Amino acid sequence: MSVGRISLKLRNRLSELNILSQTLERFGETLALPQKTLFELNLALEELVTNIISYGYRDDADHWIQIAISHENAILTIRLEDDGIPFDPVEAEPPDCNCPVEERTIGNLGIYLTKKVMDDMVYERHENKNILTLRKNLHDV
Repeated sequence: MSVGRISLKLRNRLSELNILSQTLERFGETLALPQKTLFELNLALEELVTNIISYGYRDDADHWIQIAISHENAILTIRLEDDGIPFDPVEAEPPDCNCPVEERTIGNLGIYLTKKVMDDMVYERHENKNILTLRKNLHDV
């Protein structure tokens, strides 16, 4: 049983994505995660955090996005918490990937990709906060 935990707080600024990527890289190294898995996790978190920063706030004030990642019994659990406007990415409609690229509407591709690389995604709204919990089974990676 390998146990690992990290947590970080990011301001709602795109420049904070570098901190997220570097932290995730170090955590992945300590767990000896395969590069493919680390890439998928980084993609998913970068998409979700970018969406929170870009669309989650109606003001220009500083807000904090809390991220906690734990690894136990080959299950990776990621919890994102923000005080942005309510948004449930679990309910987001998938993009139409069958139509030509030039006819596609913008949006939801990052959420779609996140759903594809994660095994479970649960949303709740609690005390004026969005809480998204992601799980990835690492038994087969």
